[in-house]
Amino acid sequence: MAETPRQLPLDLPHEQALGREDYLVGSSNRAAFELLERWPDWPSPVIMLAGPVGSGKTHLVEAWRQETDAAIIAARDLGEGDVEGLVAAGAVAVEDAHKGVNETALFHLLNAARQADVRVLITSRTWPVSWNIRLPDLMSRLRAATPVEIEEPDDDLLRQVLVKLFADRQLSVEPSVVDYLVVRMERSLGVACDVVDRLDKEALAGRVKITRPLAGRVLETVHN
Repeated sequence: MAETPRQLPLDLPHEQALGREDYLVGSSNRAAFELLERWPDWPSPVIMLAGPVGSGKTHLVEAWRQETDAAIIAARDLGEGDVEGLVAAGAVAVEDAHKGVNETALFHLLNAARQADVRVLITSRTWPVSWNIRLPDLMSRLRAATPVEIEEPDDDLLRQVLVKLFADRQLSVEPSVVDYLVVRMERSLGVACDVVDRLDKEALAGRVKITRPLAGRVLETVHN
Protein backbone atom coordinates (compact mmCIF):
# COMPACT_ATOMS: atom_id res chain seq x y z
CA MET A 1 0.00 0.00 0.00
CA ALA A 2 1.37 3.40 -0.92
CA GLU A 3 2.42 5.55 2.01
CA THR A 4 0.39 8.70 2.55
CA PRO A 5 2.50 11.57 1.23
CA ARG A 6 3.60 14.12 3.79
CA GLN A 7 3.36 17.82 3.14
CA LEU A 8 5.76 20.42 4.48
CA PRO A 9 3.99 22.29 7.30
CA LEU A 10 4.22 26.04 6.99
CA ASP A 11 5.26 27.83 10.16
CA LEU A 12 2.19 30.06 10.18
CA PRO A 13 1.61 32.35 13.16
CA HIS A 14 -1.33 31.63 15.40
CA GLU A 15 -2.87 34.09 17.80
CA GLN A 16 -2.52 33.12 21.43
CA ALA A 17 -5.26 34.37 23.73
CA LEU A 18 -3.51 36.32 26.49
CA GLY A 19 -6.36 38.22 28.13
CA ARG A 20 -7.32 38.02 31.79
CA GLU A 21 -10.33 35.85 30.93
CA ASP A 22 -7.99 33.43 29.13
CA TYR A 23 -5.66 32.95 32.10
CA LEU A 24 -6.30 29.53 33.61
CA VAL A 25 -6.02 29.45 37.39
CA GLY A 26 -5.08 26.39 39.44
CA SER A 27 -3.39 25.60 42.73
CA SER A 28 0.05 26.22 41.22
CA ASN A 29 -0.59 29.82 40.15
CA ARG A 30 -3.54 30.97 42.25
CA ALA A 31 -1.43 32.96 44.72
CA ALA A 32 0.25 34.92 41.91
CA PHE A 33 -3.03 35.57 40.09
CA GLU A 34 -4.84 36.75 43.21
CA LEU A 35 -1.97 39.01 44.24
CA LEU A 36 -1.91 40.77 40.88
CA GLU A 37 -5.70 41.04 41.02
CA ARG A 38 -5.30 43.10 44.20
CA TRP A 39 -3.40 45.87 42.37
CA PRO A 40 -2.76 48.54 43.49
CA ASP A 41 -3.48 47.22 46.99
CA TRP A 42 -0.27 45.20 47.24
CA PRO A 43 1.49 44.26 50.49
CA SER A 44 4.60 46.10 49.22
CA PRO A 45 5.38 48.43 46.29
CA VAL A 46 7.35 45.69 44.50
CA ILE A 47 6.26 42.15 43.67
CA MET A 48 8.87 39.53 42.78
CA LEU A 49 7.22 36.86 40.60
CA ALA A 50 9.29 33.71 40.05
CA GLY A 51 8.45 30.60 38.07
CA PRO A 52 10.01 28.08 35.67
CA VAL A 53 10.15 28.53 31.91
CA GLY A 54 6.72 28.24 30.32
CA SER A 55 4.88 28.60 33.63
CA GLY A 56 2.66 31.42 32.38
CA LYS A 57 4.49 34.47 33.73
CA THR A 58 4.27 36.31 30.40
CA HIS A 59 0.54 35.63 30.10
CA LEU A 60 -0.05 36.83 33.64
CA VAL A 61 1.96 40.02 33.04
CA GLU A 62 0.06 40.71 29.81
CA ALA A 63 -3.29 40.17 31.53
CA TRP A 64 -2.18 42.56 34.27
CA ARG A 65 -1.04 45.11 31.67
CA GLN A 66 -4.44 45.02 29.99
CA GLU A 67 -6.08 45.83 33.33
CA THR A 68 -3.62 48.52 34.45
CA ASP A 69 -2.01 49.99 31.29
CA ALA A 70 1.33 49.14 32.88
CA ALA A 71 4.56 49.73 31.01
CA ILE A 72 6.50 46.53 30.26
CA ILE A 73 10.23 46.26 29.60
CA ALA A 74 12.69 43.37 29.40
CA ALA A 75 15.17 43.58 32.27
CA ARG A 76 18.19 43.42 29.96
CA ASP A 77 16.81 46.38 27.94
CA LEU A 78 16.29 48.61 30.97
CA GLY A 79 18.44 51.74 30.94
CA GLU A 80 18.63 54.73 33.24
CA GLY A 81 17.03 56.88 30.55
CA ASP A 82 13.90 54.68 30.63
CA VAL A 83 13.04 55.25 34.27
CA GLU A 84 11.01 58.46 34.00
CA GLY A 85 8.82 57.22 31.14
CA LEU A 86 8.17 53.87 32.81
CA VAL A 87 7.12 55.40 36.10
CA ALA A 88 4.85 57.84 34.28
CA ALA A 89 2.74 54.88 33.11
CA GLY A 90 1.53 54.35 36.67
CA ALA A 91 2.59 50.69 36.88
CA VAL A 92 5.69 48.87 35.61
CA ALA A 93 6.64 45.28 34.79
CA VAL A 94 10.29 44.29 34.38
CA GLU A 95 10.50 40.86 32.77
CA ASP A 96 13.11 38.08 32.84
CA ALA A 97 15.45 39.60 35.40
CA HIS A 98 17.37 36.31 35.57
CA LYS A 99 18.81 37.11 32.12
CA GLY A 100 20.67 40.11 33.50
CA VAL A 101 19.84 43.67 34.41
CA ASN A 102 21.45 47.10 34.62
CA GLU A 103 21.67 47.29 38.40
CA THR A 104 21.90 51.07 38.57
CA ALA A 105 18.91 51.50 36.27
CA LEU A 106 16.79 49.02 38.25
CA PHE A 107 17.77 50.69 41.52
CA HIS A 108 16.77 54.09 40.15
CA LEU A 109 13.51 52.65 38.82
CA LEU A 110 12.58 51.19 42.20
CA ASN A 111 13.42 54.44 43.97
CA ALA A 112 11.48 56.59 41.48
CA ALA A 113 8.49 54.25 41.61
CA ARG A 114 8.50 54.34 45.39
CA GLN A 115 8.54 58.14 45.44
CA ALA A 116 5.66 58.26 42.92
CA ASP A 117 3.69 55.50 44.72
CA VAL A 118 3.87 53.34 41.59
CA ARG A 119 3.82 49.53 41.77
CA VAL A 120 6.56 47.45 40.11
CA LEU A 121 6.29 43.80 39.08
CA ILE A 122 9.55 41.93 38.41
CA THR A 123 9.53 38.47 36.82
CA SER A 124 12.28 35.87 36.78
CA ARG A 125 12.92 32.16 36.64
CA THR A 126 15.02 32.44 39.79
CA TRP A 127 15.15 34.51 42.97
CA PRO A 128 17.42 37.59 43.24
CA VAL A 129 19.92 35.78 45.46
CA SER A 130 21.14 33.93 42.34
CA TRP A 131 21.49 37.03 40.14
CA ASN A 132 24.96 37.97 41.43
CA ILE A 133 23.80 41.46 42.38
CA ARG A 134 26.79 43.66 43.24
CA LEU A 135 24.90 46.78 44.35
CA PRO A 136 24.03 46.31 48.05
CA ASP A 137 21.28 48.96 48.01
CA LEU A 138 19.57 47.20 45.08
CA MET A 139 19.70 43.85 46.85
CA SER A 140 18.16 45.51 49.89
CA ARG A 141 15.26 46.77 47.75
CA LEU A 142 14.76 43.35 46.19
CA ARG A 143 14.75 41.63 49.58
CA ALA A 144 11.96 43.99 50.64
CA ALA A 145 9.82 42.93 47.67
CA THR A 146 6.89 40.57 48.19
CA PRO A 147 7.80 37.17 46.70
CA VAL A 148 5.24 35.03 44.91
CA GLU A 149 5.94 31.81 43.05
CA ILE A 150 4.28 29.96 40.19
CA GLU A 151 4.84 26.23 40.58
CA GLU A 152 4.56 23.40 38.09
CA PRO A 153 0.90 22.75 37.16
CA ASP A 154 -1.20 19.95 38.61
CA ASP A 155 -3.08 17.54 36.33
CA ASP A 156 -6.26 19.59 36.24
CA LEU A 157 -4.50 22.82 35.22
CA LEU A 158 -2.31 20.99 32.71
CA ARG A 159 -5.44 19.51 31.13
CA GLN A 160 -7.05 22.95 30.86
CA VAL A 161 -3.89 24.41 29.35
CA LEU A 162 -3.66 21.69 26.69
CA VAL A 163 -7.29 22.26 25.71
CA LYS A 164 -6.63 26.00 25.45
CA LEU A 165 -3.45 25.53 23.40
CA PHE A 166 -5.27 23.29 20.93
CA ALA A 167 -8.14 25.79 20.77
CA ASP A 168 -5.70 28.65 20.11
CA ARG A 169 -4.65 26.72 16.99
CA GLN A 170 -8.26 25.87 16.08
CA LEU A 171 -7.52 22.17 16.51
CA SER A 172 -10.28 19.75 17.48
CA VAL A 173 -8.84 17.02 19.72
CA GLU A 174 -10.68 14.24 21.52
CA PRO A 175 -10.66 14.45 25.36
CA SER A 176 -9.07 10.99 25.47
CA VAL A 177 -6.01 12.38 23.67
CA VAL A 178 -5.69 15.19 26.20
CA ASP A 179 -6.01 12.70 29.08
CA TYR A 180 -3.36 10.51 27.44
CA LEU A 181 -0.95 13.45 27.30
CA VAL A 182 -1.62 14.63 30.85
CA VAL A 183 -0.61 11.35 32.50
CA ARG A 184 2.51 10.84 30.36
CA MET A 185 4.11 14.23 29.80
CA GLU A 186 6.34 16.33 32.00
CA ARG A 187 4.45 18.68 34.36
CA SER A 188 5.47 21.85 32.58
CA LEU A 189 3.50 24.46 30.66
CA GLY A 190 6.56 24.99 28.49
CA VAL A 191 6.53 21.32 27.52
CA ALA A 192 2.79 21.53 26.90
CA CYS A 193 3.38 24.33 24.37
CA ASP A 194 6.10 22.27 22.68
CA VAL A 195 3.95 19.12 22.53
CA VAL A 196 0.97 20.94 21.01
CA ASP A 197 3.22 22.65 18.47
CA ARG A 198 4.77 19.33 17.41
CA LEU A 199 1.41 17.60 17.23
CA ASP A 200 0.03 20.39 15.06
CA LYS A 201 2.96 20.14 12.65
CA GLU A 202 2.93 16.33 12.54
CA ALA A 203 -0.81 16.17 11.89
CA LEU A 204 -0.54 18.78 9.16
CA ALA A 205 2.47 17.13 7.55
CA GLY A 206 0.81 13.71 7.51
CA ARG A 207 -2.64 15.11 6.83
CA VAL A 208 -4.03 13.07 9.73
CA LYS A 209 -6.05 13.68 12.88
CA ILE A 210 -4.36 14.07 16.24
CA THR A 211 -4.81 10.68 17.88
CA ARG A 212 -3.35 8.83 20.86
CA PRO A 213 -0.84 6.91 18.70
CA LEU A 214 0.35 10.18 17.16
CA ALA A 215 0.55 11.74 20.62
CA GLY A 216 2.64 8.79 21.79
CA ARG A 217 5.12 9.20 18.94
CA VAL A 218 5.41 12.93 19.55
CA LEU A 219 5.99 12.42 23.27
CA GLU A 220 8.88 10.10 22.46
CA THR A 221 10.55 12.89 20.50
CA VAL A 222 9.98 15.36 23.33
CA HIS A 223 11.41 13.07 26.01
CA ASN A 224 14.44 12.00 23.99
